[in-house]
Amino acid sequence: MAGGWERIVSITRNGMRIIGQMKRKVSREKKIALLIDGPNILRKEFGIRLEDLVDVLSEIGDIRVAKVILNQYAPQGLIEAVSNQGFEPLIVSGETGVKLAVEAMKEIYNPHIDVIAVATRNAEFLPVILKAKEKGKETVVIGVEPGFSAALKHAADYAIVLGGEEE
Repeated sequence: MAGGWERIVSITRNGMRIIGQMKRKVSREKKIALLIDGPNILRKEFGIRLEDLVDVLSEIGDIRVAKVILNQYAPQGLIEAVSNQGFEPLIVSGETGVKLAVEAMKEIYNPHIDVIAVATRNAEFLPVILKAKEKGKETVVIGVEPGFSAALKHAADYAIVLGGEEE
């Protein structure tokens, strides 16, 4: 079947056929760690949704780690939305960049992760991208204009610019 969907047929005890579809999983997919700089990317003016990030990365592989770093000023509704989407919210007091860098380093040294994806616009994460590449990981940066760092875009294996305010 087209589009990577596989037909599933089941016959119940009473002889009824159940037909459904299940998206085929390719076991050779790359395993992705997605780290999101919440205050930098999840702004109302950009209109970026977590589903947008998942959809974009599904072309590359399977997200195994999904964390959103937020500061102590994040509204409770945002924290709940992050959790409801299956992401792990990490709340920090102070700078979110330090926590994102620490989490990225954990995943760079995780042998079960192939791709490090960072959603941010900030050039301060350039050393993280370079270290990931040095350790043999593929890298993805996801950002939005205005203010998406050119250095980040050029350093990563994949640079994805999301259009803000699209419905």
